[in-house]
Amino acid sequence: MTENQIARSRQRLERFLLDLLEPIGRSERRHWGELYVRGLLQDGERKSIGPMAARLPDGNVQAMQQFVGQSPWQWQEVWARLGKRMTAELEPDAAWVVDDTGFPKQGEDSVGVDRQYSGTLGKTGNCQVAVSLHHVGEQGNAVLGWRLYLPEAWAKDPERRQAAGVPEEVVFKKKWELALELLDQARGWGLPDRIVLGDAGYGETTEFRDGLEERGLRYAVGIAPQTGVWAKAPRIEVPEYSGRGAPPKKWDYGEQRPSSVKDVALQAKGWKKVRWREGTKGWLESRFLALRVQASHGFVAGGPPHKEIWLLAEWPEAEKEPIQYFFCDLPANYTLRRLVRIAKCRWKIEQDYRQLKEELGLDHYEGRSWNGWHHHVTLVMLAHSFLTLETLRRKKNFWVDPVRDPA
Repeated sequence: MTENQIARSRQRLERFLLDLLEPIGRSERRHWGELYVRGLLQDGERKSIGPMAARLPDGNVQAMQQFVGQSPWQWQEVWARLGKRMTAELEPDAAWVVDDTGFPKQGEDSVGVDRQYSGTLGKTGNCQVAVSLHHVGEQGNAVLGWRLYLPEAWAKDPERRQAAGVPEEVVFKKKWELALELLDQARGWGLPDRIVLGDAGYGETTEFRDGLEERGLRYAVGIAPQTGVWAKAPRIEVPEYSGRGAPPKKWDYGEQRPSSVKDVALQAKGWKKVRWREGTKGWLESRFLALRVQASHGFVAGGPPHKEIWLLAEWPEAEKEPIQYFFCDLPANYTLRRLVRIAKCRWKIEQDYRQLKEELGLDHYEGRSWNGWHHHVTLVMLAHSFLTLETLRRKKNFWVDPVRDPA
């Protein structure tokens, strides 16, 4: 980039941050917030405070550490403003994706760090884990929020909590519960509901799917091959009440037993080849099958059968058996191609995490406090969204509406 282009880009960044950083308070804080985001956007392998301050002409290690680690500014209103801004800037036909990522750490003092499984590491290791919510669409993506996962060992240790400044109201919650919190937060800002996407780590949890349905949120989530379903609606009845004792609550399924989604897919016919997007090496395509089924968790709990939803399965010709399964709570008139395109949108989350970490230093923060971690990821969110808008600005026909998926 030329010096003039850099100067104009910086002016656009200042305008972008003007309203978004307003909630953090006085002008001095806003100055250091803008400078920190500039540091994240600059070239350089390490995006921790020391190296960034050294690369910035007006950098100051002590001031930047105080701003991120000790300053009491609240990040929630910044998230709300950013979520509204990016939802308005990006195309309306988008999805919400929930996922989690790991932050490898040394030592035991960084907030939430523990020996735990991380998909980032592909194994159990010493790390932090955070759940995130993303707006994902054809035009671009935006991070809407984070929840730092606090393991039970941390949640029940008052000394570690106090040292890291963990608020009293923060208690142990499972990752799927944190994901629902993030969705509630985004809806609380007034953002329009989207289809929720997630991998099997979330989709195979019955409580998570029930939580989405209670909120009226459509979804397309991964599930495990052993997940049970009714391929045909079961014949059930509630035992008659004899008049003695408590009325019976369990539904009677008789001798009927559900099948695993793997067994249903292996026995099904009608697999079709579907292309869903163009990759760097040509079109991505595979064989898919979509069937209307009922999840069988009601049978396990002795309750009524679940409502009818889509089972989507993928079985490439080169494989001996299907490799992926999804539950899709989407209208019955959706085409197979449309179901595939929606379910496959989740891949963009990996693109987000890669850019957030490799380019913007998401996992480079070296502080240990609850506030410091949240301040850092908030400023990374701002940098990521600015890059998204800069990329769109350079695209030809940016303001042309995207082509709709044909029926």
